[in-house]
Amino acid sequence: MSILWDRPNFDNHEAVHFVTDEVTGLRAIIAMHSTHLGPAAGGTRFWHYAKDEDALMDALRLSRGMSYKNAMAGLPLGGGKAVILADEARTKTPEMVAAFGRAVNRLGGNYVTAEDVGMSVADMITISGETKFVAGLPVEQAGEVGGDPGPHTASGVFLGLKAAVRRKLGKDNLDGVHVAIQGAGSVASHLARHCAEEGARLSIADIATDRVEALAADTGATIVDPADILFVEADVVSPCALGAILSEQSIARLNTGIIAGAANNQLARPEDGQRLAARDILYAPDYVINAGGIINVSTEYLDDGGHDLVKQRIDAIPGRLDQIWDESDNSGRDPAAVADAMAQALIGRA
Repeated sequence: MSILWDRPNFDNHEAVHFVTDEVTGLRAIIAMHSTHLGPAAGGTRFWHYAKDEDALMDALRLSRGMSYKNAMAGLPLGGGKAVILADEARTKTPEMVAAFGRAVNRLGGNYVTAEDVGMSVADMITISGETKFVAGLPVEQAGEVGGDPGPHTASGVFLGLKAAVRRKLGKDNLDGVHVAIQGAGSVASHLARHCAEEGARLSIADIATDRVEALAADTGATIVDPADILFVEADVVSPCALGAILSEQSIARLNTGIIAGAANNQLARPEDGQRLAARDILYAPDYVINAGGIINVSTEYLDDGGHDLVKQRIDAIPGRLDQIWDESDNSGRDPAAVADAMAQALIGRA
């Protein structure tokens, strides 16, 4: 009887660990997709899932995405991801986070964690008390390139978004370009400010009313209902929240020529990349454009450089996207399929 191997999102993952700590109430899943290029690296997400099956799906999808992301960014790291299953009240205690750190430590360095949705630098400090296999620590603890990876993710997405605008619209800047951003969290907020500084016209949405109102006040953005933000008539739609939002149904309703955002796993199904291409919508594969955070985290963890190296690696994102789009134009395959093939070759799964 197969329990895990027949799951739609199981992709020959090397290991999937189910973690329980009765004392703290910790329930977590650590998925390691590939260690072909190095230890499986990827953040930990703290989230309330309606069903345990949804948490497993998230861990499997996100860990595969990290394999592809790290490979395409040229990093000596494999791909992994962890999810901590929160209760409805989203109860998170230092004791629970510490128990998760001990679980990471038991894997002996095969998995390296960092922040993701619902986790903070403070949580990484707690984890670091239990294991050395963690990054995203504050500068005073980690060194020059420590701290929140969110701004680095936003920098890469901003550069990639500009590359998409240059390719699709023939513009070298964002002056007057209408960008609709789904989300107002750390990455989305930094991205919105970058775009506003260059003269973009912004529409934004988030379920957190206070957060989106503060961002709109800072950037002059128009606030849109979260249910409508993907379908705003805009030059660029930038998904910067959760994944699987580009489906057969949603793609049919898009009113944009460009999708370029920070969210992981934006495509609900592999064939949705072709659906975007059929509508002549230029897609920036998410794990390529949003690699800035893991670039910063990996530089911290590997201790192989400082700010200059981080910037150099992030500045390479537009060129990588152009390479994917060129191959897409030449081969007729959609950009998502092209990027997947490139990443699979890099991790030995061509």
